[in-house]
Amino acid sequence: MTALIAALAAASVLGGLILLIAGLRKVPPPAPRPTKRRSDTGALTKQWQRATRRQRMALFIGLFAGVAIAAWTGWIIAIVLLPLAAVGIPYLLSAPSTVTRIDRLEAMEEWSRSLAGVLTVGYGLEQALIATLRSTPDAIRPEVSALVARLRARWDTKAALRAFADDLDDPAGDLIAANLYLGASKRGEGLASVLEGLAQSVADTVRARRAVEADRAKPRATAKWVTLITVGVLTLLALNGDYIRPYGSPLGQIILVLLLSMYIGTLLWMRQMAKGEKPPRFVGASVAQRTQS
Repeated sequence: MTALIAALAAASVLGGLILLIAGLRKVPPPAPRPTKRRSDTGALTKQWQRATRRQRMALFIGLFAGVAIAAWTGWIIAIVLLPLAAVGIPYLLSAPSTVTRIDRLEAMEEWSRSLAGVLTVGYGLEQALIATLRSTPDAIRPEVSALVARLRARWDTKAALRAFADDLDDPAGDLIAANLYLGASKRGEGLASVLEGLAQSVADTVRARRAVEADRAKPRATAKWVTLITVGVLTLLALNGDYIRPYGSPLGQIILVLLLSMYIGTLLWMRQMAKGEKPPRFVGASVAQRTQS
């Protein structure tokens, strides 16, 4: 009974610290409230759906290992710590989303130049968009495929381009979609030259972001190595029964959770410092909702 109370106390302390760290993080202004309030269960379900198959498997394996270790050694906190470690350590070691965004920017530049070349030949806008699907870079192929599918389904070109901007979810994508939107409205000549200039502008943005990313890579590499060294040291210490024996008591387990929580919070803070903020968008359904509110 004492061990169960200790486990519940440790879980409560760990959850409180995680919520405290989440509350201290800088977040963008909240979106307009929907007419129907979502329950906490619905939010948890959405987070579970966003998780990848690898993350779900890691969570289940960590939970199974935690239960097994708790039953074998009496360390009840393993039921909480191991699932969190199985999901959290790969997150701390993974590359940030900024790297993926730069790759997508390069793909947008290449696609814009390809589209400008097709328009120069004499294709109409819709036919040119469909024709570029074969040469679309892999980084934005799903978004362009969705755009082509909407056009083939007889969507209005302007509505399809607004949805395309939402799929890209990037200010550079908004700029491309906005120029295509104007081209669909005016149906005049010169769109190809505009896209060429736009591609050059995106290329300049890519170079600037790569320079910034090179500076951010230094603290990110430090956080990565600190995480690896920490995991290695904790693994070696866990194999030393004399060293970890004081933490085997209920009070010791609570103290261990506090120490690990503060250390993990520091690693998350280091990762957040090297993350950077996402630039604001100006085209799409989300922007229209903010404008109406």
